[in-house]
Amino acid sequence: MGMLDGILGSLGGNAVVENLAAKVGLSPEQVQSAVAALGAAHPQEGDTVETAAASTGLSTDTLQQIVGHLGGEGALASVSGMLDRDGDGNPINDITSMIGGFFSKK
Repeated sequence: MGMLDGILGSLGGNAVVENLAAKVGLSPEQVQSAVAALGAAHPQEGDTVETAAASTGLSTDTLQQIVGHLGGEGALASVSGMLDRDGDGNPINDITSMIGGFFSKK
């Protein structure tokens, strides 16, 4: 999960992730995945939580809890901004690039 370390570092580090995971009944890895999905879904058309639920398989109730603990929809803009490295308003291409770079390293 190295590519998410920087994103989650802005949330205060692993202790924050572990604390949030305990509060919502998920593993830290699931919380990392959920935060990344919420950040990616935020600038897209449609409901952020429903879009993230479709990509993670987590319930909308659980994702709503995570959004609440992160500080609401406004906090998702910060996460989305961190994922959108080129500033084009679309973090999906940047996430794809990060993942591609991760798997292409030898």
